[in-house]
Amino acid sequence: MRYLDPKADLTFKRVFGEHPDLVMSLLNALLPLSPNQEVTDIEYLPVELVPDNPLRKNSIVDVRCRDNYGRTFLVEMQMIWTPEFKQRVLFNASKAYVRQLDAGEQYELLQPVYSLNLVNDIFEPELNDEYYHYYRLVHVEHTDKVIEGLHLIFVELPKFTPHSYSERKMQVLWLRYLTEINERTREIPAELLASPELKKAVNALEESAFTDAQLAGYEKFWDIISVEKTLLNSAERKGMAKGMAKGMAEGMAEGHKEVARNLKKVGISTAIIMQTTGLSEKEIEEL
Repeated sequence: MRYLDPKADLTFKRVFGEHPDLVMSLLNALLPLSPNQEVTDIEYLPVELVPDNPLRKNSIVDVRCRDNYGRTFLVEMQMIWTPEFKQRVLFNASKAYVRQLDAGEQYELLQPVYSLNLVNDIFEPELNDEYYHYYRLVHVEHTDKVIEGLHLIFVELPKFTPHSYSERKMQVLWLRYLTEINERTREIPAELLASPELKKAVNALEESAFTDAQLAGYEKFWDIISVEKTLLNSAERKGMAKGMAKGMAEGMAEGHKEVARNLKKVGISTAIIMQTTGLSEKEIEEL
């Protein structure tokens, strides 16, 4: 039996975008919810409509849903970390919060928005093995004073190690599912198969469940991620080197130009390069 990696665009949306019970289990396991706040019912909401392009992972939320209390949940799998990602997450969550109200409706109707972001990269290296990061609006001096509304959660998957099952067992199981299963997996750990939700999620990864066209798209996804990671790493190195002499602002600008230059070489359209780097059409044409 061959399994696909659950972190890929195709598989992540198949598992969590088509099975309400599985995304509810994931949310209850990974969100900071008290026992009386657990998600018990959801409806899927339309995802953001964006052009189908090779760098779509920088511009789309994978799964959107809402529960019977009116709370909105945004779930995203991000393969590569960039400094702008936190701002984009805040923007998307804020937009979802604002869109709850029509003109003239009362603010009391607003319900919390939870943004769960699973990142297959390390972005807080100085925090050692702390892989779970939770942001919300709190009073600086009295952290028990909270303004309800936005809840932003980031999980650094490469830092996760299953130390103990005694606390938040389902969180450990879901993170093991996301980090341990890939094309090289031949035997699924018994602990995962013992959970009905995890067993169902594992079965959804079987290669035989996908068409040849879908499998081709799956392979292309990993090729694109590899190219993008290489380009970003190269740009960072060159940008930082030049930044030592020119200052951080100029160094970042050089890094963006280097990304744009390499994207042009592999045939990526000007519109996508503009969206990815923030450069103008004229700046890109002059490279």
